[in-house]
Amino acid sequence: MAIKVAQAGVGVRGRFHLNGLLGNKDKYELVGLCDINEEKLRNVALDYGLDIPLYIDAECMLKETKPDLFIFVTMPEVRSSMVDLAAKYGIKNLSFEKPMAVNLREARQITETCRANNMKAVVCHQQKYSQQMQEIHRLVQNGEIGAIEKIHVETQSWLAQLGTHFLDYALWINGGKARVQSVVGHAHGNWILSDSHPSPDYILGEAKLEDGVRVYIECGYFSQRHHYVPRFGYDNRLTVYGTHGYAWAETDGKWAVFSRNTGGEIISGDCPVWDEQEPHLQIPYYSDLAGWIFNKTESHPCNIESSYHGYEVLEGLCLSALDNTRVDLPLKKLDYEPVFDRMKKTFVDVNSPRRRTEIEILG
Repeated sequence: MAIKVAQAGVGVRGRFHLNGLLGNKDKYELVGLCDINEEKLRNVALDYGLDIPLYIDAECMLKETKPDLFIFVTMPEVRSSMVDLAAKYGIKNLSFEKPMAVNLREARQITETCRANNMKAVVCHQQKYSQQMQEIHRLVQNGEIGAIEKIHVETQSWLAQLGTHFLDYALWINGGKARVQSVVGHAHGNWILSDSHPSPDYILGEAKLEDGVRVYIECGYFSQRHHYVPRFGYDNRLTVYGTHGYAWAETDGKWAVFSRNTGGEIISGDCPVWDEQEPHLQIPYYSDLAGWIFNKTESHPCNIESSYHGYEVLEGLCLSALDNTRVDLPLKKLDYEPVFDRMKKTFVDVNSPRRRTEIEILG
């Protein structure tokens, strides 16, 4: 029996989610589509040949269609209200975009709502389904580089843009079971704090996992560049170091491995660039979700518990940077001033022409 789906949000990312559903027609039945922009909504329905009810109000859609799965592709500030609507109408499966909330307090509330209502929820860290990420995941899990010792994340784009993605991928490639025990961090710069995805201009940190693996993460303009033709969001790298070598992958299709099996050489590969892969990544994402919904798999690689933990790690890095101390996880009390509000008040905008040029190149 097909899973009945209602989706709110039909922008660029919303279309990619539709691609994922329509690429799994044997598993899903789309029963409703919603957007506050009626013209955009009609155009999407026409483009995809959808003869289904259209709505401008998400609650009305959920009340009338009674879906098994609610997908909402919205701005972060309405995530919590969408989860509350799903709980109100007894919907047991959710899929939504990252970042999962506007602050950790709200992220915890969303997670606890899902737990209390036995909801299976996934947060769209879909880049792990790219061919290059899948390739190094396969190599690492097959023992090609030996036991993992450390993981290095580098993204030219800032914390809330790709930092959430890449920390999630670091935890996933390490097996997804080990949790972070403690973090230390440095951050500076207030220019990007006014962005729709607020972040310090640069953050650098170290996370210690309970299995001894260390994750080093840096996001923002001061991260190392690997590509010198500016393409915002594409200049990044996830490198996994093991006892017998290392492997790395980037958003834009490149990957490489050096191990005792490569004959002293770095073996590299080129997968399709991001623009070619992105429209199709939601297909395996939703295939895996169907397996979880039907209890054929233990969980989903993008499950909400993993996403919340990643959010908590990044929050800990920000707190460490602000308080100049190590932060132990899990964070227990969240009744503190939001980290980005504190950064806006305390971080100095170093108005150097060189630094502004570096950030403007990416934007």
